[in-house]
Amino acid sequence: MISLNTIQDEVDILTEGEPVEKTLSIIELITSGGTSGIVIILILFILLIIATYIYFERIFAIKAASKVDSNFMNQIKDHVSNGKIDSAQMLCAQQNSPVSRLIAKGITRIGKPLEDINTAIENAGRLEIYSLEKNVSVLATISGVAPMIGFLGTVVGMIISIFELANAGGTIQMDVLASGLYTAMTTTVGGLIVGIIAYVAYNHVVGRTNKVVYQMEANSIEFLDHLNEPI
Repeated sequence: MISLNTIQDEVDILTEGEPVEKTLSIIELITSGGTSGIVIILILFILLIIATYIYFERIFAIKAASKVDSNFMNQIKDHVSNGKIDSAQMLCAQQNSPVSRLIAKGITRIGKPLEDINTAIENAGRLEIYSLEKNVSVLATISGVAPMIGFLGTVVGMIISIFELANAGGTIQMDVLASGLYTAMTTTVGGLIVGIIAYVAYNHVVGRTNKVVYQMEANSIEFLDHLNEPI
């Protein structure tokens, strides 16, 4: 008669040979790359935070700058036609947007040649565009630098692997190479992720900025055309 202990022993023997599924979390994947991998991942994480902050800060600023009353230009033209320059300037001050500031600059030049008014608006427009594009170049830099930093981690990881292999006495052991390979792969992936996010964020911000610039140009042209109309 077979005892329960005998059955248990047979089960233990069978289960000993079965492969054990190994899981690896993101934290373990990062820390497995050694000190060099952790440092590079930390740098990439800081770049990601900076890119995220600049993106949302610029989006909110551009959104606020694009808000213009649909009846704003009609009111400006009515005030200018009736000679109410002070009322037009007060209306621009109430709006407090890039478009209103450009129009306000043009209003202060009313009475001078149209070319002078146009030049004043263009100069003010350059300042407004510079303000809208604040820190956007940092996003472009991060989108290009992050993959390069990730590639640097790849090179460092391969150097570590080769160094460990050279000191292994000619025997190839995967656990010896693991640290360098983890550094190489995790930093490459991290650099690409940060670079892609920064690149998409940069293009989105540029697209939104261009819309505001076109809005400024359209309203400025409409204002100049109104001043050029015969009385």
